[in-house]
Amino acid sequence: MHLLQVEIGKSVRVVSFEGGHKLEHKLRQLGLLPGNCARILRHAPLGGPVMVEVDGRAIAIGRGIASKIHVEEEAAPCGSL
Repeated sequence: MHLLQVEIGKSVRVVSFEGGHKLEHKLRQLGLLPGNCARILRHAPLGGPVMVEVDGRAIAIGRGIASKIHVEEEAAPCGSL
């Protein structure tokens, strides 16, 4: 599943990225690494970005990039890991 498909409030684990080295470098700068836990905070209206909490920080990710991030659902919320 892609990050863009995750419902608000759900916790997911980042599995991989679908893109080149530049995309991977950008996401690593934001702290979004494979294996990290992320929680969806909100989907902005009218094609706006997806707000994601990673390591206690909220980051905005454009929908195009969010559709290239492969994730899997977490059984436990991010804060309880």
